[in-house]
Amino acid sequence: MDGRELVRSMKVVGSVQGLRAIRSAWRGRRTDARELAPRGAERARVPGPVSGAEPLPGGGTVRFARAELHVCVTVGGAVFWGWDGAEPLPSYALADAPPEPDTRAGLEPDTDGGWRVVSERVTVAVSRHGGVEVRTPGGVVLRRELPPRWWEPVGGGPARWVQRSEVAADARFFGLGGRASGPRLRDGTYRLWNTDPGGGFGPEDDPLYVTMPVQLVVADGGTHLAFHDNSWDGRVTLREGEEGAGSGHDRPGTSELRMDGGPLRCWVMTGTPARVLHSWTALTGAPTPPPSWALGPQHARWGFGSEREVRRIVAGYRERGLPLSAVHLDIDHYDAHQVFTVDREQFPDLPGLARELRADGVRLVSIVDPAVKAEPGNAVYDSGAAAGAFVRDARERDVQGVVWPGECVYPDFTDPEVREWWGGLYEERLAQGFAGVWHDMNEPVSFAPFGDTTLPRSARHRLEGRGGDHREAHNVYGLTMARAGFEGLRRLRPDERPFLFSRSGWAGMQRYGGTWSGDVSTGWPGLRASLSLVLGLGLCGVPYSGPDVGGFDGSPSPELYLRWFQLGAYLPLFRTHAAIDAGRREPWEFGPEVLAHARAALVERERLRPYFVTLAQLARLTGAPYARPLWWGAPEDRALRDCEDAFLLGDALLVAPVLERGADRRAVRLPRGRWYDTATERAYDGPGQVLLDAPRSRIPVLARAGAVIPVQGADGGPELEAWAPAAGRAGGGLVVRDPGDGWRKAEVERYTSRMVNGEVRVSRVTENGPVEPEWPVRVKGR
Repeated sequence: MDGRELVRSMKVVGSVQGLRAIRSAWRGRRTDARELAPRGAERARVPGPVSGAEPLPGGGTVRFARAELHVCVTVGGAVFWGWDGAEPLPSYALADAPPEPDTRAGLEPDTDGGWRVVSERVTVAVSRHGGVEVRTPGGVVLRRELPPRWWEPVGGGPARWVQRSEVAADARFFGLGGRASGPRLRDGTYRLWNTDPGGGFGPEDDPLYVTMPVQLVVADGGTHLAFHDNSWDGRVTLREGEEGAGSGHDRPGTSELRMDGGPLRCWVMTGTPARVLHSWTALTGAPTPPPSWALGPQHARWGFGSEREVRRIVAGYRERGLPLSAVHLDIDHYDAHQVFTVDREQFPDLPGLARELRADGVRLVSIVDPAVKAEPGNAVYDSGAAAGAFVRDARERDVQGVVWPGECVYPDFTDPEVREWWGGLYEERLAQGFAGVWHDMNEPVSFAPFGDTTLPRSARHRLEGRGGDHREAHNVYGLTMARAGFEGLRRLRPDERPFLFSRSGWAGMQRYGGTWSGDVSTGWPGLRASLSLVLGLGLCGVPYSGPDVGGFDGSPSPELYLRWFQLGAYLPLFRTHAAIDAGRREPWEFGPEVLAHARAALVERERLRPYFVTLAQLARLTGAPYARPLWWGAPEDRALRDCEDAFLLGDALLVAPVLERGADRRAVRLPRGRWYDTATERAYDGPGQVLLDAPRSRIPVLARAGAVIPVQGADGGPELEAWAPAAGRAGGGLVVRDPGDGWRKAEVERYTSRMVNGEVRVSRVTENGPVEPEWPVRVKGR
């Protein structure tokens, strides 16, 4: 630690807190040095030559001289393999029991002394030295895993390992959780360790709050997802391939995964992007749709400070004709920053405020941090201590860190009893009138001027009764906290779908809600990073996310704020937010021009609310994200694979945000088919690139020809917006009516559009044939 780091620590948490943070960090380092033995001498190991095999349903076990590999193709085509006894369970990623083996597939001898499993959708080949290839039914190699290598401490302890993989020369990498530099992951090393960057971040910062060992790889030969189910600290080094010119050889793309410990096991799904995401969420759990009100505009600020200020903000929205669905209260509404409390002086009647706002159509959402002030007399601390609920060290003492309340302890959410205890505490939030929660600081964070801003790696966790330490538990801490909150809210209000989103998480977090960008820096790079995060997370199975509109720190210019606002209006979670010292984020604070254009964006968001409801329900049913890369429907289009500044909103809309200062026009890459500029209704044909106007008043949004989109009509009722099909072609769309905020099953309606005698006809598809739609139809693009 140098002087600058000390000063920065003091500025972040104050002089007293800064000294506490320094002491806590040194204490953690000493604990790790004492409890975690140095690795010392290590013995390297590779599988060695094949020695035999045992066929089993769906695959079998292949034995090598120094390792063994279990391979299984499951019903639906997902492939699992695990080394040295690693099985699918236990796993924090899987929603339930793993899928059953495909009994039609079995292990059989392959050429050159290897073995293979052949199924309807995929072939898995195991070489005689332990390499694994995943091939399409036509024989195209999608992924080649080279024989792994382990390093085992001679004195005992967890083995670290490396797995090198090869993909096609034309392949592009996506995923790995929330990456600010994406969505396409270029050459470089990406860490797998959920991290609070300790302030605003931009595209150059890595890692961030949500990391996952999930790669989505898109190539001419096909799309596949690879998930190495291991929550330990690790690093992924990616290098895109290069195709040879003339008679030159292709250089394949490569991935090198290095893990500090834990099992070497992998899942692979293949097919179209839609099929891959459907298989992925079938394995890790369907996304829980937010209640419909959470698909509307939301407003947050660290520093409302009082009920009076909250009322002023809500009144400001209403007086200016700005739609608003929710207001989020940050830690300043707590009593001395302590979770599950209220500052009674500034918020004397929080339940009354909640009732008042709800009558006006606005919900309250509460922040919830995991850190509990370690102070006898604090009710949460006392009950947790009595239950033995907090993370401990090897000497059975509570591990302490420093967060906003001061010296804190941390619940061990990897213990089912602790999750049940913590979930019960949300009764207090519901009694205060809150309709939802957002989890923050749950990587987890302990302020530190040097090293990791988290708990000591030697801290002990229950891990569902298996026992282990923070090296394994760290990355799933936010996930298990989300589970505790979600299950608690569901027990307390069984007829309501919980609204919960979490800053940190891991594979499978979509089961409990969504996430948001965290403290993205205010600036044009931060705006671009916001889109990257949403697209990357969606490809990892987390469809509901969004940024802090305007950036978390600093003061955006009116132009930057407006462009961020216009992007946010088309993202799943649409929320303004800012730090306590970063100024206001209300649209009227940026002048009358920005206010008028922000109002237009808000009105359009509300008009599209039925479409967002449909996308949320379809995400639950299919795993498809709301916001999708342009290549979603055409992964073979290389130009689309490299396009990162626009996205598809469902199947019907293409959104091209303005991401550069001063731009009033921008180039837009179009997928194949006809597209209509929704502002002018002018038609453009893809594939190709067009130049579109992007005045301050709007960003380019295009509708696919033939699309049928559910929208809110001028009278507030639902209607269908149909965009004229191209000549000789038909179109259509899916509609899911709002099933309410409970658990009623969503029903999917299918509509078709076609030209009949020069007129656009829209029909609903039923078992008894096409029928006229119940909703009014508004035709555009003729």
